[in-house]
Amino acid sequence: MMVMVNAQTSFHDFTVKDINGEDYPLSQLKGIKVLVVNTASKCGLTPQYEGLQELYEKYGGDDFTIIGFPANNFLKQEPGSNEEIATFCSINYGVSFPMMSKVSVKGDDQHPLYLWLTSKSHNGVEDSKVTWNFQKYMIDEEGKLVGYFSPKTKPDNEKLVSWIVN
Repeated sequence: MMVMVNAQTSFHDFTVKDINGEDYPLSQLKGIKVLVVNTASKCGLTPQYEGLQELYEKYGGDDFTIIGFPANNFLKQEPGSNEEIATFCSINYGVSFPMMSKVSVKGDDQHPLYLWLTSKSHNGVEDSKVTWNFQKYMIDEEGKLVGYFSPKTKPDNEKLVSWIVN
């Protein structure tokens, strides 16, 4: 079944569910740069949680935040429930940036936000594919897609940090 999404003009037009199942309107992030990351607990890249948390601790606040979207799209590397994922992130990596409910980032059941992130016809910037866990999408203060970094790009990457601070 194909999910139909009206062309959204902004990231801020979406409301998602947080890891506890509560509504999380992305409109509350107006004026803040956002790094959107699809995450997984049993992936070779899972240690990136540590770098993401360090990035959040260093730069997070009024000007920047990170939002994690657990996804089980790649080799079933995120099999847990939202509660299990929250516990894993807290115990193993001290994650304090906002984590959302588990979503699908590709395929027929792709979450509407990820359809927006990956479709030029929706985001107005570029088409992309989520190629693996820990792909990083950059959203500017106005809710526009700026671009993305591949899953293997570490959170302390010079270009990524430069985007945050400039």
